Amino acid sequence: MRANETATKKVQNKRTTGESIDADLANHALCALNQILDEQGSAEVVDVAIEGHPQVVRLPRGVGEILRQILASAAAGRAVAVMPAHAELTTQQAADMLRVSRPFLIKLVEDGAIEYRKVGSHRRIQAASVHEYQRKMELDAKKAADDLAQLTEDLELY
Repeated sequence: MRANETATKKVQNKRTTGESIDADLANHALCALNQILDEQGSAEVVDVAIEGHPQVVRLPRGVGEILRQILASAAAGRAVAVMPAHAELTTQQAADMLRVSRPFLIKLVEDGAIEYRKVGSHRRIQAASVHEYQRKMELDAKKAADDLAQLTEDLELY
C-alpha cells in the first residue's frame, strides 16, 4: 500500500465533535492561514511554515482552501467530518449529512434529485452527489431570498 493510500484510509472516516476541538486555537490557526492564503494570492501552491520546523510545507491551493473551511467550522464549535468525494454513503448517512429524515432522502433519491446506485436491495449514494444537491439547494434558497428582497423593494415594503 502506498503512503497516500494509507493517509486516505486514515482520513476517510475522520470525524470530530465540536467539543473535541479547541475553538480558540482553531480560530488562531484560521487567522494565520487566511493571512498566508491572502499573501500568496492566486498561486496554485501555498507554502506553509510550521513554527519550530525548518521545512516549509507546500500545499496545493485547493487543500489550503479545504483547511480554511475545516478551521472555520472548528473555530465556530461545529463538528467536522472529512471524507473523499467518491465515498459511498448509506441512505441514513446521506440523510444525516443533509439534516433530513431518511424517508425524505429516499423520496429525493427516487424522484431523481440525487444520484444513487443499488447494491442488492440497498441504495448507495456518492458523497459528491449529496454535496451537489446541497449546493443546488443553497443556490435556490439564495435566489429565492434575493427575489423576495427585490419584490419587497419593488412594492416599497421596506
